[in-house]
Amino acid sequence: MRFISEEESAALVDHAMAFAAAREALIAAVAPGTTLFPAVLGHGSEPANRFSIKSGSTATYAGLKVGSFWPGNPDRGLPRHNSVILLFDQAVGRIDTVIEAGRVNAYRTAAADAVAASVLARPDSTVLAVFGAGNQAAFECAALARILPIKTVLVVARDAAKVAGFAERLAGQGTSGIAVRSAAPREACAAADVIVTATPARAPLFEAEWVRPGTHVAAMGADAKGKQELPPALLERAALFCDLPEQSRTIGEFQHASAQAQAGLTALGDVLRSGEGARTDPDRITVFDSSGIALQDLTIARAILAKADARL
Repeated sequence: MRFISEEESAALVDHAMAFAAAREALIAAVAPGTTLFPAVLGHGSEPANRFSIKSGSTATYAGLKVGSFWPGNPDRGLPRHNSVILLFDQAVGRIDTVIEAGRVNAYRTAAADAVAASVLARPDSTVLAVFGAGNQAAFECAALARILPIKTVLVVARDAAKVAGFAERLAGQGTSGIAVRSAAPREACAAADVIVTATPARAPLFEAEWVRPGTHVAAMGADAKGKQELPPALLERAALFCDLPEQSRTIGEFQHASAQAQAGLTALGDVLRSGEGARTDPDRITVFDSSGIALQDLTIARAILAKADARL
């Protein structure tokens, strides 16, 4: 059995790898022969300590990701989030590879939103508003800045200290020359070409009418029943896209959409497979819900393995 530690995987991953892996995963999700199983959501002995299991298979590979969220970990000097990816040897049913993937998961999650923005956002988007200033928010901004000409990041967050260090964290991911400043929710929405929500919220973070025509919105915080970042009214007047429609309707952001809006969901993989951009009207609001699928973890795990082997 192959084992790749957190330190090794963190040293191997980068935004370019994650983008390519996410694109491959989203296309594979809509391909014949792919199966994505319902997510298993659980908790530890303390109900506040939560974990999820996401699994899937294609014609050539299969496996699962266990993701955990232990909110008390910062008091121990540890990150709240952690992930482990398991790849099967399909010939005999044993685990072939185990990859500790805490930092990898941050890249992988941000990459899906970057892939979506590459076909849904206006290509001249320069102002990015991000709701949340935690670890994931910085990865989201860095991933989007790779594929869009972002010049300004408006950070909406309650913790002023996190906003103060946001530019430094972006620079630490190879993203420089971007102006970063704090903004109120309404101000950020009114100025943004792209809005990203990266929070654990259970209520809308802003009002639908604050979002101007032509804006692209990426929501990645909703991955369980009851979680919500966007106002339902926004979903009624936007074009809706997601990684996996059946999952988005049950535990993703679109669990809060009307039946009519849910009926119009488009899997991003279908857009990518067609080879055509999904934005046909520059004034149309687009929303991408990323609740996260196992294939994102499996494809980036395979990319990490390939890069590790190439260095041997």
